[in-house]
Amino acid sequence: MIIKSKISLFFLLIIIGYYFLYLEYQNMIIINNVNPIIQLETEQNKNDKIDNKIIITKENPNENIEEITNIDIKNDSGDEKYNKIEVIVSKGQTFFSILNKYNFTNQKIFEIVNKVEKIFNLNNLKVDQKIIFFQNTLQDIKKIQIIISVDQILDIKIEDDIIVKKKQLAKAYYQESKKFTILNSLYADGINNKLPKDILIKLIKLFSFDLDFQRDIRSGTIVSVSYDYNHIIENNNYQYKDINYAMISINGKEIEYFKFLTDEGYVDYFNREGKNVKKSILKTPLDGARISSNYGMRKHPISGFNKMHKGVDFAAPKGTPVYAGGNGVIEYVGNNGGYGKYIRIRHNNEYKTAYAHLSGYKKGISKGIRVNQGEVIGYVGSTGKSTGPHLHYEIIFQNKQINPLKLNLPSGKILEGNELKKFITEYKKIYANHLNLLYE
Repeated sequence: MIIKSKISLFFLLIIIGYYFLYLEYQNMIIINNVNPIIQLETEQNKNDKIDNKIIITKENPNENIEEITNIDIKNDSGDEKYNKIEVIVSKGQTFFSILNKYNFTNQKIFEIVNKVEKIFNLNNLKVDQKIIFFQNTLQDIKKIQIIISVDQILDIKIEDDIIVKKKQLAKAYYQESKKFTILNSLYADGINNKLPKDILIKLIKLFSFDLDFQRDIRSGTIVSVSYDYNHIIENNNYQYKDINYAMISINGKEIEYFKFLTDEGYVDYFNREGKNVKKSILKTPLDGARISSNYGMRKHPISGFNKMHKGVDFAAPKGTPVYAGGNGVIEYVGNNGGYGKYIRIRHNNEYKTAYAHLSGYKKGISKGIRVNQGEVIGYVGSTGKSTGPHLHYEIIFQNKQINPLKLNLPSGKILEGNELKKFITEYKKIYANHLNLLYE
């Protein structure tokens, strides 16, 4: 009897075990039959919390890449969120063609373009410039921003009416000083010491009148520099301004310069004695060019006659920037016969420089404006009587062309009198501030 009871209990336990196993099995089926689309969306939502940036690459590699970021930006009523779509302008694109990719009618595109043109010239839209579209959940574009510069945007609101405003971004002003020792090269060690590239380039240009960077700079050279910059708060960009003080010490010999606004209105650099960093006129007003024709008698390449060539020709690709040979005033800008597009600068009572066969002029260059040495004034071309892209460069002394390459360059401006006294006061302030920033 006892044995039968044990056997009955044993079978009862087996039946109960199978019952619970069956329930667990049914539960697993229910879990595994969840809609896979819902699972995918759930996983995507998890990913979105980690990284809400998506890069969409076009099938055509020549088209621009759009970066889409989901952002929590609300409209004026405060009840709608937007996606931000960043478009980088590529070669051959226009604002019209970019707008045409989005959900706009042709009439709306023309309306937007016309409103924008009243404030911003769309011909100035450049390759690699950024345009930002703000898209609502219905995929309608409600706002567009054109990044004009590091601290300026064009804001375009798209409702029943188009509202276009140019917006200056808020910025904070700072001064910074750095001092370091060169171990390899000025550029490499500057970067290693977190000197901004913009300031590093200005530093190299500032000392290019005094130093051969290939030969003069050696290990142990000391560099010290002070400069201004703006922090653009809204986009977290940086805008680097002027160098205020710069010093390079080689084997204990210091070459230093201070920024100073002269009585003529030029921002320039002087040593402690008030002598200008620059020679008054550059012998070569462009970078990376070779001389294709010297000053003197030659057979003219077009007329075939022997003729005096009253300048120096520098062969360079079309569009190469041309620099002002010295501080001065634009005396002539425009077409000038066989010279083609031409600029002439008056530097003082005796010296002028001329630039011929240009392809164009830098925006803002016009008769009567002041330019600084090294400032871009135009671009190499082949206008007028020319057989190919080059710059014809003349230095004119007392209204007669002289050989630029044999010019005994006069020294730069030397401060005197009250202007020198003003400079001495200024440079002492600059130097004291530089030391304070270095050692505070």
